[in-house]
Amino acid sequence: MNFIQNIKEAFSSIRTNVMRTIITCLIISFGIMALVGILTAIEGIETSLVKNFSFMGANSFTIQNRSSGFSFGKNKKRINYASISYQEAKDFKSRFDQEAFVSINSNNSWTATAKYRTNQTNPNSSIIGGDEAYMRVAGYELKNGRNLTKADVDRGLPVAVIGQEIKMSLFGNQTCLNKFIKVNGVKLKVIGLFESKGGAFDFGGDRIILIPVTLARVKFDRENMSYNIGLSLDDINSMDRMVDYSTIIFRQVRRLKIKEESNFSVIKSDSISESLLENLSLVLIGAIFIAVITLFGAAIALMNIMLVSVTERTKEIGTRKAVGAKRSTVLNQFIIEAITICQIGGIGGIILGLIMGNLISNYIGGEFLIPWKWISVAIGVCTLVGLGAGIWPARKASQINPIEALRHE
Repeated sequence: MNFIQNIKEAFSSIRTNVMRTIITCLIISFGIMALVGILTAIEGIETSLVKNFSFMGANSFTIQNRSSGFSFGKNKKRINYASISYQEAKDFKSRFDQEAFVSINSNNSWTATAKYRTNQTNPNSSIIGGDEAYMRVAGYELKNGRNLTKADVDRGLPVAVIGQEIKMSLFGNQTCLNKFIKVNGVKLKVIGLFESKGGAFDFGGDRIILIPVTLARVKFDRENMSYNIGLSLDDINSMDRMVDYSTIIFRQVRRLKIKEESNFSVIKSDSISESLLENLSLVLIGAIFIAVITLFGAAIALMNIMLVSVTERTKEIGTRKAVGAKRSTVLNQFIIEAITICQIGGIGGIILGLIMGNLISNYIGGEFLIPWKWISVAIGVCTLVGLGAGIWPARKASQINPIEALRHE
């Protein structure tokens, strides 16, 4: 009963100091909003990363050209690593004899424009040269029509499988199958439509135009073109073994000596998401730092308010102690009052944080989340802030001499 009475007293005191209480609650709300909001956004981003990087194929890896770099010896000079030629990619595929899907593909353009009659896309479409295994390796699924076949690739037929964004820009709600589009002036027959990928950070998975890699070599060739070799496995437990085996095979294709460094890169699909998630941990530390500084300021403000409140209510405290209130009763009253103010600010901060975090998460393609773990942490933090800010004023109030207090004006 004393606890309930103390809460009632706390709200009564809050009503008599509305403006100061509102300011303190807003400071606390800002700190909690920063904490809950950024953490909610981070959880949404993490969920989206895990989901969206699976479009690269959860059990896949890619052999690609190694980026140019600099040597750091006496003679500093730029090292230009040789591009992966189409013939090298074919040699690798013919030598690879393990259970896996192997795809030869190329990124021929990221700024292509597709046209159908009077409709056209923005110049941000991707032309991908691929083969019959590309859809599996890249983690795409087919919605309508058919995939590329080996015959399409062998004969270099002018056919294409397009993404959802391309389809909506050119055909709207009409069917796109068996219709002819022009991509950078090249006429292509649409034979298939990919399922929508979406994706966080706008990876452009729905702006893809997949054509046979042999056709891409002829119609969309680029200077110093480098081909990629994608591999997808059924058994993720064999990933490391397959990476090592593929590295050995491609070193043989490139005729590298034992002591020579590999002049190509092997990238696992999950290594990119892991790298991004590591960077997100830095954002998490920043969010916690901002929240701690803000809540520290809120605790100081709250402590000042409570000290002023003790001074203003000296006579009230003396009256209560004169009629039999114990020191512990007065102590509990002021501590509960401080915690109550913090919880009001904390609830406001949690609501604002959820709104802010989910807006950010939704904007970048994440999902709506309610991070119960962080909400519990926020409530606990508010309690600790209230406790820390209220102990000193509460002790000061409980130690007031009732006789002196009754004479206080």
